[in-house]
Amino acid sequence: MLRKIDCVIEVHDCRIPFTGRNPMFKGALGVKPHLLVLNKMDLMDSTKRKDIRNRLSDEGIQNVIFTNCNKQESKTIRDVVKHVVGLINESERYQRTGAEDYNLMVCGIPNVGKSSVINAMRRMHLRKGKATRVGGVPGVTRGVISNIQVSNQPRIYLVDTPGIMTPFIPQIEGGMKLALCGTLQDHHIGHDIIADYLLYWLNKHSQFEYVEIFGMEQPSDDIMYVLTFLAKRLGKTQYIKALDGTREKRPNYDAAASYKLKMFRDGKLGKVVLDTELCENKAESD
Repeated sequence: MLRKIDCVIEVHDCRIPFTGRNPMFKGALGVKPHLLVLNKMDLMDSTKRKDIRNRLSDEGIQNVIFTNCNKQESKTIRDVVKHVVGLINESERYQRTGAEDYNLMVCGIPNVGKSSVINAMRRMHLRKGKATRVGGVPGVTRGVISNIQVSNQPRIYLVDTPGIMTPFIPQIEGGMKLALCGTLQDHHIGHDIIADYLLYWLNKHSQFEYVEIFGMEQPSDDIMYVLTFLAKRLGKTQYIKALDGTREKRPNYDAAASYKLKMFRDGKLGKVVLDTELCENKAESD
């Protein structure tokens, strides 16, 4: 397939610009032009953008664009086509020499917004609607979809892929960051465990917006206290059958954890970059 591709667009979540990305990916592309699109910039701490670019540059990744596919007329989406055309024109096209159209491949780990990027490009350049399904859970795009036109001038076609890149997880905390951003399915980890990591991360980085948002009196590092508080506030309860056969009404901790995760993923608990330590380590070494 790569022989027919002029440029590879790798989409990733800008809240985890380093976590989950396979360091061997760029080398596997050979001489193919590569553009890294860090999506969901509306959810990130924008003060970290320079540090992210500097670290990626040290890793040999120069072509980076931050995007927000939720905005109808986002300049960042327009820049993707402009940047891709420039990369292709500056490279050897080999088997594609002389072809007037451009073939791109979009790839990345699940649920980072690949289909959203494609649909935003179509909306921007063709004034057309969705070409691929978009969802808030990993694995919505399940098969390779070819010949999606995203631009007329120049004529650009795109191949969407079903999260074909397996997340690179060398450490447990990396896996928790991926789960928190929804690139792993919640039931594989557990809502309560992911919510516990979120609480740990927010407290560690002094991001206490959740205290006021949830109506708490003060920050807490006790996940059971927080989930119990949320369950009662939201009226989320469930009946548990006791050993003697009676039914007991208790807080629904899973529902409370799911609510907390959704609030985070919607950006309502503050703008974040979960890889902030990696950015800071780079800045300190400079």
